[in-house]
Amino acid sequence: MTFWTGEINDAHRFEAEVGFYDTTLRDGEQTVGVVLTPEDKLELARGLDELGIERIEAGFPRVSADDWRAVELIRDAGLQAEVWGFSRAVDADVQALVELDVGASVIESPISDLKLAALGVDRDAMLQRIVKAVSFAAEQGIRVAFFGVDGSRADPFYFETVYKTAVEAGAAEVVVVDTIGIATPEAVAELIGRTTEWVGRDHPVHFHGHNDFGLATAAAVAAVRAGARWIQGTVNGMGERAGNANLPEIALALQGLYGVETRLRLERVRAFAARLQHLSGYELEPYKPLVGDNLFQRESGAVASQFHDPQAIEPYSSDVVAAKRGIVLGKKSGIDSIRIKAEELGLDLDEDAQRELLARVKELGTQKRDVVSDEEFRQLARG
Repeated sequence: MTFWTGEINDAHRFEAEVGFYDTTLRDGEQTVGVVLTPEDKLELARGLDELGIERIEAGFPRVSADDWRAVELIRDAGLQAEVWGFSRAVDADVQALVELDVGASVIESPISDLKLAALGVDRDAMLQRIVKAVSFAAEQGIRVAFFGVDGSRADPFYFETVYKTAVEAGAAEVVVVDTIGIATPEAVAELIGRTTEWVGRDHPVHFHGHNDFGLATAAAVAAVRAGARWIQGTVNGMGERAGNANLPEIALALQGLYGVETRLRLERVRAFAARLQHLSGYELEPYKPLVGDNLFQRESGAVASQFHDPQAIEPYSSDVVAAKRGIVLGKKSGIDSIRIKAEELGLDLDEDAQRELLARVKELGTQKRDVVSDEEFRQLARG
């Protein structure tokens, strides 16, 4: 893969082993207005598997009969990825995992005083619930990753107590959770480091972040640098409020900027992201990193003059993400834009014709307040 990022990041590269835990089918579906059928989720799970995602959260079976069915379908799909469930620290939730024969699951529980007060549960009572749920799941052979909801706003001493207690109760892994997306990358790195010390390096630490301040990708990279073994997130950054950490963006940043390899197949992301958009009913900004329509399209004449030299105007090759490069025409076009588009469409135009056509293109683009289509360009060229 070809990245043109120069030497500025060389001193900040690091080595790490990190895997991706995808929660598009559960946390991603919590995006307002999104409803995915069990069959949709099965299709998406297969697509995530083909992307190279190592762990797929199939869903929260106690939410509905459809969610239960989705977990069954994905469990039996023969995926290479590990299939995980989701549960609260509630007996009936864990029993559902047992009935479904799910071999691994997150078990969540709120641990910040803000969340506990909202639920009317004190610290000791919640700790007892955690011990009961985690120990029962572990006794049933389920690999548990304890997930402390709103951990980034929890009292540090209670956080430490809860996570140590969860491990003692049988949790094999733990998740540091920035539920409201309020932790800076520096704070995330510190919390990952402390948690690793508290639970021991034989208990892998995950990071689960949200994007409320636009820092989810940066926070995830900081977590990896600090020793997080798993990053949780979604494709397209789907999720409540401002969404979850965007796994493909994190993979792109890790590989292109920090030299950290992941198993995510970047060249397949755009196709999967488009299918996910269709099924979820959401459109993405055209300037969205990695999957946006505009990333390798150029309208500016000043940039079009350098179009022949991709590394002069792009940070990485379009081949990295299997995107198509192209020139579009409009108000901001220049003479090079006209020349390149004419060659692309097989139109033979001399310099005078090109300059006359440029004026027409600028005029039409201004009137439309949009780009000029290829067919409109042909019509203008015909006079």
